[in-house]
Amino acid sequence: MKKTTISLPSKTPTVFGIFLLFLKLGCTCFGGPIAHLGYFREEFVLRQKWLTEQSYADLVALSQFLPGPASSQVGIALGLSRAGLKGAIAAWLGFTLPSAIIMLVFAIAMTHLQTVNNNWLHGLKVVAVAIVAQALWGMAKILTPDRIRISIALVAAIVTSLIVGILGQLIVMLGGGLLGWWLLTPPTQLPHCSLSIPINKKRGLVCLTLFFLLLFLLPVLALETESYVTTLFAGFYRAGALVFGGGHVVLPLLQTLVVPSGWVTNNQFLAGYGIAQALPGPLFTFAAYLGALSTQTPAGFVGASIALIAIFLPSFLLIIGTLPFWEVLRNHFVIQRAMLGVNAAVVGLLLAAFYNPVWTSAIYNLADYFLAVVCFLLLLFCNIPSWAVVIFAAVVTGLGWP
Repeated sequence: MKKTTISLPSKTPTVFGIFLLFLKLGCTCFGGPIAHLGYFREEFVLRQKWLTEQSYADLVALSQFLPGPASSQVGIALGLSRAGLKGAIAAWLGFTLPSAIIMLVFAIAMTHLQTVNNNWLHGLKVVAVAIVAQALWGMAKILTPDRIRISIALVAAIVTSLIVGILGQLIVMLGGGLLGWWLLTPPTQLPHCSLSIPINKKRGLVCLTLFFLLLFLLPVLALETESYVTTLFAGFYRAGALVFGGGHVVLPLLQTLVVPSGWVTNNQFLAGYGIAQALPGPLFTFAAYLGALSTQTPAGFVGASIALIAIFLPSFLLIIGTLPFWEVLRNHFVIQRAMLGVNAAVVGLLLAAFYNPVWTSAIYNLADYFLAVVCFLLLLFCNIPSWAVVIFAAVVTGLGWP
């Protein structure tokens, strides 16, 4: 069976060495997935010389094609190329642990913090409005550049608002894919460079099969057993498996999972989402906060670990599963057209979430509106880092403004 390989540097890093490299990035990579990919390029293409510019570009293209967190998927693939599955796990742990630990500590402290000062928590909800608006603005410019895709996004927003929950979200993504296949044409061929990571097709098929089996069977198992642990794992796995278009799109998927069920309140949800913006590393570590804060048992460290593993597991299975078939998939015209429609639909999904629950739970008066606009302008036009804007909003409201 044919395998593709890359020429390794003279000194192949150890698994622990991979962990340390990604731990450094997990502590310093602020700014979201696009910024993360820039840090990765500087570290692994320019400094470590693990791979060429062309090979790195192809990995990034694959991560954009798949659901899930793009930067984490690229990191998993890089670790995989250096030291197999152990390297992939080491890369993921290093990049994920710093923000996951902080989110866990924040969840544990939430009850005490709420009793001290609830104003700063409201500031986190207000800044979440600005951050989601910025993400929506940026995604819309890229993913809905024409009337057809704008229409798909608007219809998706309406459908998601009318059919609340995971059913509406699945209908929107499936419908977006069908409309994309029917109406859209990819503007250009994806840039080509042979992807060189040693994975055989048999292993890839096993991982892809497991990905779909878990996606469809976990909800059934959760219903049959009525177990909270199974329900928790199934819900976060589904969120990780269905997020197209960036980390912010996970917001509505997780909100419909944890708030209506009473695991966390809407205020707790939005406060945690706001603090997650101030941290380095992947936004998906928000799952650790939700798992730890849950009113159900287990919560705390165990709940955080279950939620974190569940939301990232689809990325592992998809990266290992699709790499052997990427050369075929990347040039499949039907898939490219469908993905254009799916990406437009997720803009609508985020638009619906922007109004409810983000806006409706945070903007109560003119002062809230003014603070949200100021934060949005700081993010969009002044290039102020998101972590700095989060701290600014929390301090302003914590001091009792207005």
